[in-house]
Formats: sequence, structure tokens, C-alpha cells
Amino acid sequence: MKLVTYNIQYALGKDGRIDLARIAETVRGADIIALQEVDRHMPRAEEIDQPARLAELLSEHFWIYGPPVDLDGGERSADGRVVNRRRQHGNMLLSRWPILSSRLLLLPKFRTFTQFGTQRGALEGVIAAPSGPLRVYSLHLSALSAEERLAQLDYLLPRLLDVPREGGVCMSLKGDREDLPMPESCVVMGDCNFTPQSREYARVVGEADYYYGRSIVGHHLVDSWTHSGHGQDEGVTWYDDEEKKGPDLRLDYGFVSPDLAGRIRSARIDDDAPGSDHQPYWFELDL
Repeated sequence: MKLVTYNIQYALGKDGRIDLARIAETVRGADIIALQEVDRHMPRAEEIDQPARLAELLSEHFWIYGPPVDLDGGERSADGRVVNRRRQHGNMLLSRWPILSSRLLLLPKFRTFTQFGTQRGALEGVIAAPSGPLRVYSLHLSALSAEERLAQLDYLLPRLLDVPREGGVCMSLKGDREDLPMPESCVVMGDCNFTPQSREYARVVGEADYYYGRSIVGHHLVDSWTHSGHGQDEGVTWYDDEEKKGPDLRLDYGFVSPDLAGRIRSARIDDDAPGSDHQPYWFELDL
């Protein structure tokens, strides 16, 4: 199974052009695709319905869209009728197999007075993969501060690991229908806005012991990049090309639940993709 995560920055490329076809070609060939910063009817993105357009370009995939940011974009026509339209910004999941159910988990948000901040979320899809149902998340954490990201992880991680106890998004009544699955195994992909040296990274994968190193345990996730043989400090998914105020960083990840660690086969960063300010991150699971 090939998976890719890509923060597409509403398809604004390094050349200053908005090009959704370029985004689609970059991720084509993946079985499961997680996208972040996908806009719908936003002026900065030429008011295109980007989820719908990406779905057309990647028509071999099922898809869902979850916008943590949802604003009014409607208007009243000359004859007084309301044309209802929402300006949205959020995450998208596309899958070669049906997406049985979905939920959008809204993450904690801090009120800010000096920086622009937006609501962030994790889009959950339960996918009918050939090997069995698989929970997949397209995640985007805050870019503002470690404090806010840690609050978001404190909210999200217990739900990722404990969610099977809740059951599916709807349950049968008196056995009149089959329950929707809520599997234990999960994959979390997205732009986390933290580096491998950060407290947030350690919160996700666990602290490394001075003697044993980092162990795989039930209450943490596994980084597919390091588990496939790459160094923790290797790799770049975001280049500070504009102002060069800081280093180039690995901010985009593919984490898996500990039961899937042995299924990780390979991982790579597409360093050549020009369609965004981030680079796509690919990995393969033996599923």
C-alpha cells in the first residue's frame, strides 16, 4: 500500500502559480492520499472548489473533505434570492478503496493577539482496505507555538488510541444493521509543524531512553521515516526559501499505530515537487 501526505498550500507553487493539475500528478499512484490546506471558494485560490476539482483529476479515488475553517461566502442575487456558498479551508483524504465513514476532529485553538491563527483539525476516514478496515487521518497542527501544538496533541492522541472503544460513527439498533467498523490500527499523516528534535515529536513517538533508545509501546505512535531506516535528523519537507530566517525542516510525517510498525517497508521525500511550499512525503505499508 502506497501512502502520501502533502500540504498543498492551496496549490500555490514555488513559481507563484496555482496549479491543481500539478498537485494531482504529484500524488498520482498513491493508494491513500492525505492533503492539507485545501481551499474551497477562497479568493486567494481563485475561488475554485479545490476538493471537487482534485476529485475530478483523481477520479479513480474515493474522497472526503473536512474544513476546520468555514466562513460565509454567500450573496444575494438581484431578485433577492440567497446564493449560499461557504469559503472553506481544510484537509482532504482520497482512497483507492471506499471510505466507510468519516469525522472531523476540531483541535484546541488559542486566542492570539499578535499572529494570525486558524482553527485546525484532523480528518478521520475509515477505509475499506483489502486487508481489512483501516483508520486514516489527515492532520494539520498549529504553526504558531509549541504550547498550542502540545495542547492539540494532548487532545488528539488519547482519541486516536482509544477510539475503538467508542465504536463506529453509528451503531446498530436491535441488530437491524451491521455496525460500522472502528479499527484499532491507524495511520496519521500530515503537516505537524514540529521538528524531530521538539517536545511535540517526543509526545507522539515517546522519549528515547539513554540505554534502550526509543521503544515501540502501546500508547505512542511510530514514525515511518525513522522506522524504515532513515536518521531522525535527516530529510527536509519544508524549505525556508523566502526570507531564510531559519533552517530547512522536516515538518511532514506519516505515523502509524504500534501494531503496524512491522508493516512499514519504505519511506521517501519527493524533493523535486514544485507545487507547494512543502514537499510530499511517501511511505509504503505491507497491507
